[in-house]
Amino acid sequence: MKSDVELIDSNGKRMDGRGFEDLRPIKIEAGVLHRADGSCYLEWGGNKVLVAVYGPREAVPRHTQNPIRAIINARYNMAAFSVGDRKRPGPDRRSREISKVISEALEKIVLTNHFPRAAIDVNIEVLDAEAGTRCAGLTAAGVALADAGIPMTDIPAACAAGKIAGQVVADLGKEEDNFGDADLPIAISPRTGEILLLQMDGHLTQDEFNKAFDLAVKGCYTVSEIQKKAILDKYTKLEGE
Repeated sequence: MKSDVELIDSNGKRMDGRGFEDLRPIKIEAGVLHRADGSCYLEWGGNKVLVAVYGPREAVPRHTQNPIRAIINARYNMAAFSVGDRKRPGPDRRSREISKVISEALEKIVLTNHFPRAAIDVNIEVLDAEAGTRCAGLTAAGVALADAGIPMTDIPAACAAGKIAGQVVADLGKEEDNFGDADLPIAISPRTGEILLLQMDGHLTQDEFNKAFDLAVKGCYTVSEIQKKAILDKYTKLEGE
């Protein structure tokens, strides 16, 4: 989608003043819901995301049970008021697709073999959407799972990169996502570098893809540090009470 919107100004800055490699401001808080087994609230630019984790518990109905491992039920939902034009309530094709890819990403990192016949429910609610909500949702889900004490090989971290006005940049904002040329969301295991999620919308040359991939991975490591600090802050606070 093309537009006359100026995504990069004459000084080489993006619309919000960021450089090409800068992420939007990120705030993460763990353990915000008392009735969930684990939870997280995340603000990433204009995104506001709340995640609640329940389980592991017996999977119902019984025919969904796997005798050798737990199943991960990630449910991604955008609230009707999360976007400018009111969204119809309930799941749509996009939310079902994002729910599926997040479930698959989490299954690669959660030690599901510890909980046969169980289910772990990860409810991701987007309260305010700007751009990059699947990365924000997966990042918050990782913190909520850690808060719930679910055993994992690592805490998954996600970030995106893309192409705007002929330039490869990190962490697209709303106008950049709407009027840019490509978007490349990625999730990794920061400890091993394993790719948990990789999608692309738009067109990139091989060199542009490599540059965008490197920028997104670099962003994932930045996000990972913020995740770890959020979890540490929760338990530091508990020890002080």
